[in-house]
Amino acid sequence: MKAIKDSSLKKKLFLIGVLFCFVFPVQAQQTFKEFHGKVFDTETNDVLVFASLTLEGTNISTITNAEGEFVLKVPIDTKEDKVLVSSLGYQLLEMKLSELEKGFAKIKLTPMVTELSEVNLTAFSSAEALVRSVFADKAKNNLQEDVLMTAFYRETIKRRNRNVSLTEAVINLYKQPNSSSKKDVLELHKARKSTDYKRLDTVAVKLQGGPFSALYIDVMKYPEYIFTDRSIGYYDFSFGSPSTVNDKPVYVVLFRQKEEIPPPGYQGKLFIDVETLALTSASYHLIIGNEREASEMFVRKKPRDVKVIPTRASYRVDYREKNGKWYYGYGSVQLAFKVSKRRKWFSSHYSLSSEMAVTDWESNPTGKVALIKDRLKPTVIIADAVSGFSDPNFWGPYNVIEPEKSIESAINKIRRKLKKEKG
Repeated sequence: MKAIKDSSLKKKLFLIGVLFCFVFPVQAQQTFKEFHGKVFDTETNDVLVFASLTLEGTNISTITNAEGEFVLKVPIDTKEDKVLVSSLGYQLLEMKLSELEKGFAKIKLTPMVTELSEVNLTAFSSAEALVRSVFADKAKNNLQEDVLMTAFYRETIKRRNRNVSLTEAVINLYKQPNSSSKKDVLELHKARKSTDYKRLDTVAVKLQGGPFSALYIDVMKYPEYIFTDRSIGYYDFSFGSPSTVNDKPVYVVLFRQKEEIPPPGYQGKLFIDVETLALTSASYHLIIGNEREASEMFVRKKPRDVKVIPTRASYRVDYREKNGKWYYGYGSVQLAFKVSKRRKWFSSHYSLSSEMAVTDWESNPTGKVALIKDRLKPTVIIADAVSGFSDPNFWGPYNVIEPEKSIESAINKIRRKLKKEKG
């Protein structure tokens, strides 16, 4: 079997390119309310990452960051007053929006325990049969209309534990039906960036693809990147312990590339709604194996005297449900590389992170998309396409992922530097 070795499939499976190259060192009237807080596990008091907060009756939502913190912006004229807080494996929490008005909210979610006997695993001859059913039923379970989504995108590059490049953007995402062969269209609405070239140590690391890197892991729209009718056979599937999503039981399917298929390949988990067989979430990582082949798949351009070795590639995609239909809600890509330069004693370690969260959407019945001149290209290096950081009120009413403390610190340093330069 030569699935992973086929050059055409190889190009599809590994969609993110990294470029390594030499380099030389007035606020609008408030139309929204802003709510801040943090989400915890009620038993362990651990913070909950990627927990979702949605204003019921609307498509307005946000998610928690790596520290469990969130900011939710709601139009001041909204009539809805109920927020739904959810996280994989926890009971859905409904609370009044007014409860968040008392300052920094501390929200606790209760773990949901699902007994194996509650989930009928005998309905399928195998875990692989279940996975095939998921993709066969996607036209029934997923949005099959044109929609215009607003999404927040963040891209960070770190050298060891220090931020050296940060790019943030609000994206207009013209989402095409999963059954359509048309590709999704992305348009840059607002964006800002900063890069500390001194910390890049004369090697600039650039993520090729930008928001597309987090979009293409939407496996229900782009199954060719991991699970085609053919490539499903390259994996071993098994059932894990059942879990819940929004109080609904889900099958947990574990998968790993078969031993006889040479790496690189994938290993991870799929979370599948028991009632509808809709994919609710997927998390997986790359089995790197041969370093040279993995490097060829990720690295698009580098100096001849620089050696780049991928050390980690992890992916996550989450779907959200409304009126019985599921849609792409969040995508995350985490990459790590070791960079060695000839005549240097020590290697440099870089990590690249990109994440995109849908914060609002509306039906787009006319199918209108951005003009060709305004569309982002899949090869875009978004850090090269946007301006520097601006004032704290830059985003206005747009929901964004609350920055982590380290990122917030980097942003504040940038602002102080800009203020000093203007002074």
